[in-house]
Amino acid sequence: MTGYVEVVGLRTWHEVSGEGDPLVLLHGGFVGASSFFAQVPALVEAGYRVHVPERRGHAHTPDVEGPVSYSVMADDMVAYLEQEVGAPAHLVGWSDGAVVALLVARRRPDLVARMVLIGQYYNSSGRVAGEELVAYLNSPEAITFLRRAYDPVSPDGPDHFPVVHAKMMHMIATEPEIPLDTLAGITAPTLVLQGDRDEVTVEHSLAVVAALPEARLAVLPGTHTLPLERPELVNPLIVTFLRGTDPAPDWDAFTG
Repeated sequence: MTGYVEVVGLRTWHEVSGEGDPLVLLHGGFVGASSFFAQVPALVEAGYRVHVPERRGHAHTPDVEGPVSYSVMADDMVAYLEQEVGAPAHLVGWSDGAVVALLVARRRPDLVARMVLIGQYYNSSGRVAGEELVAYLNSPEAITFLRRAYDPVSPDGPDHFPVVHAKMMHMIATEPEIPLDTLAGITAPTLVLQGDRDEVTVEHSLAVVAALPEARLAVLPGTHTLPLERPELVNPLIVTFLRGTDPAPDWDAFTG
């Protein structure tokens, strides 16, 4: 199923495929459902009903008047989960989507079964030193690249891109600033996943894992685009974690 649903007055594009336990993929900034093209088939094959909603001002979902923030997008996602899923779902958030997932789990732990958070810092202390993300996203090169995805599908039309870009850049420059000591109420088992050359430090991810009641860390070779770079590693790891079954060690391999 692909198309629009009305969620608390917001015309929201989503793509739903497969059968089984609900799994919601939360995309990164400036992109949409298509960014998970390397994950959706594998997750459907693993037996999940995969939802990929596009947030306000992203891809097919129209912008909404007023500023955008992680908090606002988390409210949108809570409403989507209540209306379109109706049961605790697994959340897999990548980049900005990981911030949204974390806020949803903090506000509404009853809506989240298990959670995978990919490649994201949750306050400015977690940014890799020297990372000039804001400068890059303001560059002509980045804007041209982002518009290739936005212009053909946005219902607001290509002329609206500068408005969305300005809103997103303000958010990225000033957020997130989530105190890690506010995460103790999150009950969902959580996998924090990042690349070894990601935009978040391993030390920060370790601190996130320590702040969550039930969390683990995985660091794989790759950058901020890890799910696209190494789906052969990322997808089985997600499925294994969401199933809650770590593979049993092959003791014969150690003992001969």
